[in-house]
Amino acid sequence: MLIHHVATAADWASAQATGAYDTSTRGRTLAEEGFLHAARPEQVAGVLERYYADVTEPLVLLTVDTDLLDELGVPWREDPVGDDTFPHVYAALPPPAVVAVEPVRPGPPAG
Repeated sequence: MLIHHVATAADWASAQATGAYDTSTRGRTLAEEGFLHAARPEQVAGVLERYYADVTEPLVLLTVDTDLLDELGVPWREDPVGDDTFPHVYAALPPPAVVAVEPVRPGPPAG
């Protein structure tokens, strides 16, 4: 399964240099939150609108292959959040589990 994580371009560049990504969500680390927030493809637009609408720094959308997480021994699961579920990664994200990185714009979708 492919899941997504919104990251600042700076945090992602740092992760590539260090070999581990540990920003849970905007302004919170894995150590503070206990997991990395992620989203299924259909949830990304809502996450951007709710949590990143006022961000001015460059953002990237990381596409993570959960099969690679499993192979690398990185725990993840879908957890209930309100009336839905969201994927959460329970350890630092190794860059090799990220299969695509693309720039993304914060805020509501154009239209």
